[in-house]
Amino acid sequence: MSHALKQVFNKDKTFRPKRKFEPGTQRFELHKKAQASLNAGLDLKVAVQLPPGEEQNDWVAVHVVDFFNRINLIYGTISDYCTEQSCPVMSGGPKYEYRWQDEHKYRKPTALSAPQYMNLLMDWIEVQINNEDIFPTNVGTPFPKNFLPVVKKILSRLFRVFVHVYIHHFDRITQMGSEAHVNTCYKHFYYFVKEFNLIDTKELEPLVSGTDVGLS
Repeated sequence: MSHALKQVFNKDKTFRPKRKFEPGTQRFELHKKAQASLNAGLDLKVAVQLPPGEEQNDWVAVHVVDFFNRINLIYGTISDYCTEQSCPVMSGGPKYEYRWQDEHKYRKPTALSAPQYMNLLMDWIEVQINNEDIFPTNVGTPFPKNFLPVVKKILSRLFRVFVHVYIHHFDRITQMGSEAHVNTCYKHFYYFVKEFNLIDTKELEPLVSGTDVGLS
């Protein structure tokens, strides 16, 4: 692994603490299975498919947490360059602007700087994935009816991080020599959400050409 990739994977100062799976749990075993598929160099379109005999919601939950951790790391590597001055609007080029809305302070879609948006987004996702009522960790505890709607919202918002990084900060990723890792992470994310229909096609339009990441 190159020094640049080690920086991405092992950065001491991560953007957020990682959410981990407890050893011995079903989710931990699924996480290991997913990682083994990736490490074996399997075609990503195959690697994202639900393993035989596994529950789809468990598989989705494991991947949501994993994508959160990985995208945190990617954004963490460029966060020093994503400032109020450089990115006063959370956007993906001139055509796409992303506004923040939540159930507390921002009840209406509000224009924010990219770093403000990212902070609110990562805080919000942390709350969701650590909420036992949405992401239950005990074996046998059923997932709630709103699990997939919450997951779709998390993933569609995480996709916006990719859009912003690719369009506004990819020169920094390239300087670090980390574009291959970021491209692989994006392709993994893209094939996963397509496999389980977790993001509307319209939402994917900002990167739909896939020219930067070699999607087919």
